[in-house]
Amino acid sequence: MFTLNCDRAYLFAHPERKLTPHEQATYEAALAERARGVPTQYITGHQEFWGMDLIVSPAVLIPRPETEHVIETVLTLATEERAGGQECPPHTSLRMLDVGTGSGCIALALAKEFPHAEIHATDISAAALEIARANAARHQLENRIWFQQTDLLEGLNCAGLDFIVSNPPYVGESEEDQVQLEVRKFEPRNAVFSGPTGTEVIARLIPQAQAALRPGGWLIMEISGSIANETEHLLRGWDDVLISLDLQSIPRVARARRPRG
Repeated sequence: MFTLNCDRAYLFAHPERKLTPHEQATYEAALAERARGVPTQYITGHQEFWGMDLIVSPAVLIPRPETEHVIETVLTLATEERAGGQECPPHTSLRMLDVGTGSGCIALALAKEFPHAEIHATDISAAALEIARANAARHQLENRIWFQQTDLLEGLNCAGLDFIVSNPPYVGESEEDQVQLEVRKFEPRNAVFSGPTGTEVIARLIPQAQAALRPGGWLIMEISGSIANETEHLLRGWDDVLISLDLQSIPRVARARRPRG
C-alpha cells in the first residue's frame, strides 16, 4: 500500500498488478529499513490517531492508541460537569492547552471534538512543531490551534485554563533496558525519557499547570504503571485525584482538579 500509494481494496482488486523496477526498489528499501528496526510509521511517514491520518517523522513520538484514553478522559469530564451543572464553562468557551504536543495528535483530537474551544499547544522542539503545524493544516485545523515553542508552560501567557493535557516524557533512564529497542534507538529521546526516575518532567509540569488552570480546572496526563504511585504523591493537595487504567489494566491516565479554594 505504501509503495503503490493505494488502499487495501486496490491491492485485493488487482492481484495481477506487477511492480515497476522503481516500485520494487522502493519496496525493498522499505523492507531493509524495517529489518534494521526503523518503526513502520517513520518509513511510511503516517500514523492514525483518533480517526485522523497524521504525518510523523523521527522528530516526533509516534502517536499510540493508549494516548486516546487522554482524549476520552477530557470528553468524560467536560460532559459530566456540564450535565451536573458544575462551573465548567460550556463547550463554546472551553480553553485547553496541550503540553509537549509532538505530532499534535492530542491538540488535533481536542479541536475535532470541541469545535468551539480555544486550544493552545506547546513543544520545546521546533522540528516537532513543524510536524504539528503540518498536521493541523492537513486537517483544516490550523486556525483553531495556537502553537508555541517553549519548555512546558514557561513564558506562556495563558491563565484561567479549563483543561491542561499532556503526554509528557515519563520513562526513567533506569528503565531503559526494558524499553523496546526500536523506541530507544529511533524515537526522540527527549520525548521518551524524563530523567533518572521518570517523574522529573511531571514534577515540573504540575506546579506550572496549577498556576495556569482556573480554580476547578483539570490537569490530565498520560503516565505509566511504574510512576503511578509517585505521580499520585506529586498531586497531593489537588482535588479528585484519580489514576485510570488502559485496556491492558496498566495505570495510564492521571487526572486531578485544581482546588477551588
